[in-house]
Amino acid sequence: MSSTAAVEDLVILILVALIPALIYLSWVRRTERFRQNDWSSILKAFAYGAFFATIVAAILELVLVSLGTSLSGVLVGPEFVFLNGNSTAGAFFLVLVIAPFVEEALKGSGVYVFRDRLRSVADGPVFGASVGLGFGFFETFLYGLSAFLIGGLVAGIALILIRSVSSVLLHGSSTGMFGYGYARSRFGVPGPGTGSYYLVAVAMHSGFNALASLAAIVAIFGVTGVGASLASFFALVAAIAFAFAAIEHVRHVIAVADYPALMPGSNRFQPARPR
Repeated sequence: MSSTAAVEDLVILILVALIPALIYLSWVRRTERFRQNDWSSILKAFAYGAFFATIVAAILELVLVSLGTSLSGVLVGPEFVFLNGNSTAGAFFLVLVIAPFVEEALKGSGVYVFRDRLRSVADGPVFGASVGLGFGFFETFLYGLSAFLIGGLVAGIALILIRSVSSVLLHGSSTGMFGYGYARSRFGVPGPGTGSYYLVAVAMHSGFNALASLAAIVAIFGVTGVGASLASFFALVAAIAFAFAAIEHVRHVIAVADYPALMPGSNRFQPARPR
């Protein structure tokens, strides 16, 4: 393959990953009808999630898995096998526990970085979703690039498209919920706040990963052939359904939080001052 062809393929992969994420970003932004945030701020949050959060999360996960693998060699016993990143239990521990906690923390940091842009509770999930969609875009591109290097352009595009209707939406949704919790705390809304919604984001992320890993889970129990194929198909459909339901919930949360500000004469017409 010539260098020109390689560059062209790289550009194609970037565009295939980026365009759906930007469409979702516009979709979420338009949900907020009262004083929509300017594109400059939204795209900065998107870029934060795409580059800073994704890269730092990957480094932290690599460090934690390496430390766990080393520690598993010292703490001998079957009860510590989940620490070994080279084991099946270790792989599931990474996907279901380490990745959700680390990635949601890094994505959530983006909401905090842009806290001065929050003018109302509805802005919280908008910025959270923006950071999360950026994270989902770049992570999906990297997965697509890996598939491209192994199986070619079609394989890379196929993986990106699948992740664009599942993982990308999940990342936007989970961090959107964190952003909602952070905004509730910042504007003094009674009830659950930042910490509780961080755990909600982690639970959403872990639950989605469990659905997506269903084929691998049933394989542990020796299921093969048609059963394994059905499990893979069900996992894909369930993960996509989960992702779309999650982003719709975030949009509902934004609409509800934004609604009082649209009512003339309401004592909440003006956004509250952050604490």
